[in-house]
Amino acid sequence: MAKTKTTFFCQNCGAQSPKWIGKCPACGEWNTYVEEVIQKEELGKGNWKQSTSGSKSKRAATPRRLTDINFEEQPRTVTHDAELDRVLGGGIVPGSLVLIGGEPGIGKSTLMLQIALSLPQVKVLYVSGEESEAQIKMRAERMAFHSDNCYVLSETNTQQIFQQIEILQPELLVIDSIQTLHSQYVESAAGSVSQVRECTAELMKFAKETGTPVFLIGHITKEGSIAGPKVLEHMVDTVLQFEGDRHLSYRILRTSKNRFGSTNELGIYEMRAEGLRQVANPSEILLTQREEVLNGVAIGAMMEGNRPLLIEIQSLVSPATYGTPQRSSTGHDAKRLNMLLAVLEKRGGMRLGQQDVFLNVAGGLKVDDPALDLAVCASLVSSYEDSPVPTDLCFAGEVGLGGEIRAVHRIENRIAEAEKLGFKRIMVSKYAIKGLDLNKYKIKVIPVSRLEEMYQGLFEG
Repeated sequence: MAKTKTTFFCQNCGAQSPKWIGKCPACGEWNTYVEEVIQKEELGKGNWKQSTSGSKSKRAATPRRLTDINFEEQPRTVTHDAELDRVLGGGIVPGSLVLIGGEPGIGKSTLMLQIALSLPQVKVLYVSGEESEAQIKMRAERMAFHSDNCYVLSETNTQQIFQQIEILQPELLVIDSIQTLHSQYVESAAGSVSQVRECTAELMKFAKETGTPVFLIGHITKEGSIAGPKVLEHMVDTVLQFEGDRHLSYRILRTSKNRFGSTNELGIYEMRAEGLRQVANPSEILLTQREEVLNGVAIGAMMEGNRPLLIEIQSLVSPATYGTPQRSSTGHDAKRLNMLLAVLEKRGGMRLGQQDVFLNVAGGLKVDDPALDLAVCASLVSSYEDSPVPTDLCFAGEVGLGGEIRAVHRIENRIAEAEKLGFKRIMVSKYAIKGLDLNKYKIKVIPVSRLEEMYQGLFEG
């Protein structure tokens, strides 16, 4: 009998050590190393893993010339969820391994069950290690989708799961969640570093050799990163983050890694009692419906991947009550806000040194597009001067340290989105409209090159 081999893993970052140590040298956390058995047992007979990876007759891989490899792009599976298709890059790729992470209760299981039910022509196996079959049935009854091709399995042992896969032969596999699975070939608790890595490796081998797309639901840590070893995110093809406030109804699906598409795409959903509803025009929900004109509110045009969004920037500038002025930012980079305040004070002549400044991005979004600089400055000027920005005006431009308004990319999409939502004017950098035919737009494009020009044209009319 082979000697049992053990090693120590950091439960926080997945670092490995041959002996126990108090502080992890990789992530700096204390008392996170636990001992786990890594010696695998002899593979049994009749399971999927033995039949695919344990065969001695399997031919060894040999190098091939890149030009000699025949490649035929396989068609993607297009779902009824346009938001998910956009985030994935056009649909589900055969043989892909997709990891979806998010906070507890954010709607990960609801999203995956809704996708499984919305594909009646695809045989889907939904494997749940956290809920019983009755609980999944209760959630499915509330949804508007129904499918006779969706099968549910409540199991956590990967060998049992693969036996059912051999019988059912599904065309799409959903695992909820990867931290609940355990393999009998690794002697450690479910959710441990070695178990998560082993189970993911088995599912990845299954997906690549059979061409079956696999969706994995993953837990996240209190810092917001996906729980388990970092190698988990390297193994999968796509990593999706499901974000949002549990107390609000809107959810955001972001891509942090995608081997088959862009990583800048964004999908927006609204959580309802019957499931998640796609938000086709997110700009409408990001603009507050106001009955009266308010100071310190400006509309900025931003881009998330290929999708233009108009969002509302709210600011409040008031004299500091205490000695040190406060600088608070929600949804916007605080360092970027401090830079814009310094530019407004140095180049615009505004005395902001003794003012409290609070900035908020409406709708709960977190933005990082430099094109919102002009809208942020307009919002700050509006609150400082106690004069509202015209409701028919929006902004798209980056502000430099010299007070210049710099051009931003995809200005045509931003202008078209503003025109579609009924805005009459949009203020952009004059360097962004070179070679642009402005006659095809009904909206008035106001070119500016300095903050002074923005200030002069802000309150006219």
